[in-house]
Amino acid sequence: MRTASDYIEMNVPAKPDYVGVVRLTISDLANRMGFAFDEIEDIKIAVSEAVTNVVNHAYADGEKGQVRIGCNIFDDRIEITVVDQGKSFDVESISKNLGPVDGKSVDQLNEGGLGLFLIDTLMDKVEISSEAGVVVMMTKYLHRDEVEEHVDRISPAPSQ
Repeated sequence: MRTASDYIEMNVPAKPDYVGVVRLTISDLANRMGFAFDEIEDIKIAVSEAVTNVVNHAYADGEKGQVRIGCNIFDDRIEITVVDQGKSFDVESISKNLGPVDGKSVDQLNEGGLGLFLIDTLMDKVEISSEAGVVVMMTKYLHRDEVEEHVDRISPAPSQ
């Protein structure tokens, strides 16, 4: 059972003007969680790619669409879900229908396949679904304990 400590949702027009707004908001959340600079940059690029895919591919020319972005904040990770076509947004029911990107070649990925390939490279886990529009769920794990655990220690001198 997954229990997030906080859940944040944004709903923005599917226009290029709002990609930066989403990217900066997610960046601030990741920063507050304690992600390292390089990890925040990876998250920003992945979110930008996912939202840009919606802007460029989800809606016909002239159609006024929306992008919904949901963020589940856990102690050890952030899960970011990007959904197009303005359907109702229920994280639990959507999560049940997602599948891993792993195992698909780049040419099998739709909705800007290279963007999804980049997202998969930058994030720890990526799942996609195209049953009701396109849903991209990206997870980045917080690895702060690996660094903090050893920062203040002096390595023991080797035995002679």
